[in-house]
Amino acid sequence: MLNVLYVEDDGNSRNVVRMVQRMNPGVFEATIFDDSQDFEARLLELHLQPDLILLDIHMKPYTGFEMLEIIRKHRDYNKIPVVALTASVMNEEIQLLQDASFHSVLSKPLNMDEFPTFIERIMAGEHIWHVW
Repeated sequence: MLNVLYVEDDGNSRNVVRMVQRMNPGVFEATIFDDSQDFEARLLELHLQPDLILLDIHMKPYTGFEMLEIIRKHRDYNKIPVVALTASVMNEEIQLLQDASFHSVLSKPLNMDEFPTFIERIMAGEHIWHVW
C-alpha cells in the first residue's frame, strides 16, 4: 500500500483526501499534518517514510516551497515525488513551482474521482501539471 504524507491547513481539502482514501481501500494510507509547524521534526519522526508527499503551497509558518527545501536537504527523501496542491494557478506561480522542482501540481479543489488516478500516474513516473 502506498504511504502518502499530506500537509494541508484547509479542513475541506483534508476531508476530500480522507474520503478518497475510504472510497479506495488498499490504494493508499494518508498521514495528514494540519499545519506546517515543526515540519522537519515531524517528517523525520514518521514511522514509515512516505512514497508520495502532497504539500499545500500557502501555509504558515512554512510555505510549500519552504517545506520542499526541507525535504530535499535530506538524502533519504530526495527521490520522493513532491506534489504541490494549490488554489492559486496563475501563470507566474506555475512557473515558480516548476522552477522549485516540484514533481507535479494539482489545483484545488481536488476532484475526488480524478485524484486516485493522478496518484497512480504520478507514482508511475508521470509529471502532472493539472491546473484550471
